[in-house]
Amino acid sequence: MSDVKASLVTELRRGTLTIAVLSQLKTPQYGYSLVQALLDADINIDQSTLYPLLRRLEKQGLVTSSWDTTESRPRKYYVLSPDGMDILNELYVEWMNMSKTLTRLIEGGNDHESS
Repeated sequence: MSDVKASLVTELRRGTLTIAVLSQLKTPQYGYSLVQALLDADINIDQSTLYPLLRRLEKQGLVTSSWDTTESRPRKYYVLSPDGMDILNELYVEWMNMSKTLTRLIEGGNDHESS
């Protein structure tokens, strides 16, 4: 059963990582600083998961990136685009609605009750 649970938890986490990453890109972050910010919030994300996600978000126009070469080690910084901020806000509303609905379902309430 623990394999089933691990698989289901992984599936559940996958859907929440996008919101978590977007939420941390209101200010510019480079990869390692983003991983650390998420770890500080108890969200563990591997770099092998993060960088493909960042590339996908950039391709979708939700994130922009730029290189900072002023330090001895160049870093690529990521930040929300205006569209990314709009999507983050919309995803947040969806998340809150789903969370309320799931809480009612899990606690045995009726999904059609007024909020």
